[in-house]
Amino acid sequence: MGKDVGEALPDAAFRREVLKGSMIEPSYAGALSFFRRKYTRDLTGVDVAVTGIPLDTSVSNRPGTRFGPAAIRAASAQHAWGPIWPWRFDPFDTLACVDYGDCAFDWGEPMATPAMIEAHVAGILAAGAMTLNLGGDHFTTYPTLKAYAAKYGPMGMVQFDAHRDVEEDSGGRIDHGSMFYYAVRDGILDPKRVVQVGIRTCFHGERTHGMTILHADRVHAMTAEEVAAVIKGVLGDGPSYMTFDIDCLDPATAPGTGTPVPGGLTSYQALSIIRAMKGLDFKGMDVVEVSPPYDHAEMTSNAAAMIAVEMLCLTAWSRGARPG
Repeated sequence: MGKDVGEALPDAAFRREVLKGSMIEPSYAGALSFFRRKYTRDLTGVDVAVTGIPLDTSVSNRPGTRFGPAAIRAASAQHAWGPIWPWRFDPFDTLACVDYGDCAFDWGEPMATPAMIEAHVAGILAAGAMTLNLGGDHFTTYPTLKAYAAKYGPMGMVQFDAHRDVEEDSGGRIDHGSMFYYAVRDGILDPKRVVQVGIRTCFHGERTHGMTILHADRVHAMTAEEVAAVIKGVLGDGPSYMTFDIDCLDPATAPGTGTPVPGGLTSYQALSIIRAMKGLDFKGMDVVEVSPPYDHAEMTSNAAAMIAVEMLCLTAWSRGARPG
């Protein structure tokens, strides 16, 4: 396990001297940054900036995802040490990762919010880091993808979700059910390089918009390696994004979300699929739709924290991390 140089101190989120490595702190105390990473807006030498997007004004059912980033950070504390199973390495030994804090926007100016999220993410990308966003509702992925597409061109994407989020709308509503229709329409996503995993709802017309859909029943009938093989075949070698709506998981696993749909994935299934996606070129990632008011015993935020760190393990693997 990597350690900071010098004496191990409490509140590593403020007091750590180097960006890499992990320190052991009591899980029940201290500053609750994401996995005890340093809170900073200095992106010098940073590989990954974890940032919260505390928005829930575009939800269609239950609100509360504005509290998601804080809950995921708090749940991550108990996991913030040592190698991550079954990778058997600490991703923070490879990745210089910081907690960049949250995106700021004016709740009284809702139509200005997308541009503020896009600018927030674009600033991180301009500094040379990638983002791991903690939502917030799923609409936040749309302005994030706009920032990525401005840098890399049209993106591929794997979307873990119960819903496709492609409701057609020409009016530009800020809605967590329409944003991927916008993204395809606007050339931000290349639909031939988009795969949606775990879908178990129907929408008007069932148009694919050129995307590949792995419905939940099909995923349940496949191994993690088989699901990952489909994802790899669709995304190919180009720049891609991973977005995980926590309602992809079954409500028995993750009750704390706004639009729960029975019949979803278990956390083991989801984590196994992520682990099997080695070799893809993910430029950015997010975990969204955690709504703590509807959670129980931190089940949902705990699952989200582990999904997020597994994403980082996948990134660390792509940069040479291997079991010690």
